[in-house]
Parts: sequence; C-alpha cells; structure tokens
Amino acid sequence: MTTTTSSAAPGRADDDRHSDHDTEIFQKKESEVRSYCRHFDVVFDAGRGSVLIDTAGRKYIDFLAGCSALNYGHNDPDMRQALVEHLEHGSLTLGLDLYTVPKRTFLERFEALILQPRGYDYRVQFTGPTGTNAVEAALKLARKVTGRPNVVAFTNGFHGVSLGSLAATGNRYNRAAAHVPLGGVDRAFFDGYLGPDVDTIEVLDRLLDDPSSGVTAPAAFIVETVQGEGGLNVASPQWLRRLADLADRHGSLLIVDDIQAGCGRTGPFFSFEAMGVQPDLVTLSKSISGFGLPMALVLVRPDLDAWSPAEHNGTFRGNGMAFATAAVALEKFWSDDALMVAGRRRSYLVQTALDGIARHLPGAELKGRGMFLGLDVGCGQLAGEICREAFARGVVVETSGARGQVVKILAPLTTPDALLADGLARVHDAAMAVLARRPDRQE
Repeated sequence: MTTTTSSAAPGRADDDRHSDHDTEIFQKKESEVRSYCRHFDVVFDAGRGSVLIDTAGRKYIDFLAGCSALNYGHNDPDMRQALVEHLEHGSLTLGLDLYTVPKRTFLERFEALILQPRGYDYRVQFTGPTGTNAVEAALKLARKVTGRPNVVAFTNGFHGVSLGSLAATGNRYNRAAAHVPLGGVDRAFFDGYLGPDVDTIEVLDRLLDDPSSGVTAPAAFIVETVQGEGGLNVASPQWLRRLADLADRHGSLLIVDDIQAGCGRTGPFFSFEAMGVQPDLVTLSKSISGFGLPMALVLVRPDLDAWSPAEHNGTFRGNGMAFATAAVALEKFWSDDALMVAGRRRSYLVQTALDGIARHLPGAELKGRGMFLGLDVGCGQLAGEICREAFARGVVVETSGARGQVVKILAPLTTPDALLADGLARVHDAAMAVLARRPDRQE
C-alpha cells in the first residue's frame, strides 16, 4: 500500500490565514519543552484506528500509539459513542471522588473482567491524571505502610518526571532537569544489566544481607517488567519471582509499574500475570481509559490500604469521561481472549520484520515482549535516522533506550495485519535506505 493524499484535510474547514502545515504559532508560543513534534514536524488533524492524518490529508501509519496510551487505536467507534452519550446525557465530567454512575460501571467491569478471572483482590485507588501521579501515590503508600523512607529502583527504569517518581527514574537527562537532590531511592541492577553471567538478584540479596553494605531494606522495590523508555529490557519470570521473594524476606513491598507495559501491551492485560508473581501494588495509566483520556490508578492489596481520608488526593481523579470509555474498552476487548490471540500473531509479524532488518546490521538485537518490541541497532544516531526516514515514508515511529539506540514499535494492538505489515515494510525500507547512505555500510 502506498501513502495516499486527499485534496483536503478531513474534519476541518479551510483556514486561509495560514497554510495547512504552518507551525508558526507553536514555535512562537509553545514551551521549548515540547519533544515529539520536533521529530514529526507536521500538523496532525485526525486519527482513525492505526492511522494519523495531517492537515494536508496525508496518512501516516501510527507505530507510536500515544506512547502506549492508545493500545486500542484512535477514536474507537464504540468508545467514542459512549463518550458522546455521556456528554449528551449531562453526566459529570469531573466528579472528584464522589460516587458516580460511570465510576461504578468502570469498577464493576474492572472487577468482573480483569480482577476476578485472574484471582486478584485489589482495592482501586484513583489518582490523577497521569502515570507519574500513580507512581507518587504508590511510593508514598509503601513508605507509610512500612515506615521506611527509601525505595529501590532499577537501572534504566522510567517512572515519571515529578520529583518523587523522578528520583526512581534512571535517565540522567531527565534527572538533571530537577536541579534539586533526588533522594529516598537506592539503585539496583536490572535483569541482565551486568551481562548474562551475573546474577543481579544475588548481588542485591548480598547487599541487603550485609549490615555494612550501606544499603538497608527498603519500603518497596519498584520495577517495570519491560522497560519501555529504558530500551525494552525484559525481566525474566525467574528474575521477577526471585525479586518478589527477596522483597518478602526483607519485609518490603513489590510495586510493578505497568503504566506502559500493561493493558495488553505484552499480551495479557497485566505484564506480570503469566510470570508467577502478584505484586503488592500496581500502577496503571496510559491505556486504562482506552481512548487516550487522562486516567491513572493504583491497585492496592486490601491489607495495605492504610490511607486516611483525603490523605492523598488529586482534583482530576474523577474523570467521568475516562470512566465511560474505560468501561467500554474492558467490555469490548477483555470479555474474551481474542485480542490476546491476535496479539500473538501480530507480535510474530513484528519480530519477523525486525529480524529482517537485523540481518543487515551485525550486532543488532531484538528487544521486548508481545507487542512491545524494538530493534537495538547499537547507535542512537542510526536509530534516529531510521525513524526520520520511516516518517518520510509515512510511518510514525520513535526511539528508546539510554542512548536512543532502539527503534521501538508501539503499534496499536488492534492494527489490522495488512496495515501492520505495510508499516513494517516501510520501516524495513527506511532502514535499508539509511544503511545504503552510510559510509561504514555493512552487509
């Protein structure tokens, strides 16, 4: 399939004050902190399924999916209808933590479709409105429950950029922006960080057992089972189970940050559910609303729900619109295993395509799990060039990793096979074009 262009952008009237791609107002008035738009320098107007459409009508295959906040694609018609009905009915858009019909419906479906089938018994704490808010709440609750001030986070982990979650984030660039000490967090080595021959859990265990190591038992360990921003590094089931055992022995809680890896991104709803571990606390955001609306929550083991009323709050923790779309997402995609079955097939398509690129790049490594995959090409400049070339060919795809060296495929889980294959072919062609231009080309 080739990229198509229509004569006019859908969904908007022509504005003769500026051209379709005029970005002057953004350059003039928007903060320099903007990031994604620097890589994709067009003005987007609409999104449908796995396709973005710019103001000139050009279509782009979306392999970014709102950084996994749009696991079900753009503008799912059933969620959109639920949102329209919610607004037309005059339902609350902001409910704080009042009891509301949309929140009741969401909780009922979440319990019936997600928690009960998996044998999980969690309380749901609504924070708001983004993932970093959920992480802040989880860290705060772990410290309150255990009475311990510090937590342990892992190399290459990313948990947010507000000060508490930033302390647990490893990225030096993000941390430097704080300009204050980021305390209360000890750093440990993630699975495989020191190479295949070093058992990082054994190293951590020794540090905690040694009264002179300088590392004390923490309130909690916070971990991603797949490190999205850190380079798609994967924790093995064995490693995660041993971490859970270690936490239990030392009276610490286990927090799994499932903000990017959850909601089906790795296959099952939770990234950890097939790994033989049930965390004490789980953070969710991004695709939990299903429609890209702000929503974040913490799943709390009932005996750990030690909050006093309003001890932790947030004005936008009661987003009625997000509750409405989230309930539809759960009913539509998690009443059976169809999405997970399709995900396995699509994951194979992505792996095969990335392996095809890797054959031309000695040392390139396939990373990730499920539909959370990428190719480590060993060089941030090369990965960036591939993504820029892919965008020129009509695919929105980004990099991740400590040095931006991973070409990261985050297609919506609902992407039709043919469209997915088309996008992957364009990424392959982009990589081949970039490699052909490089003076150090290797075959």
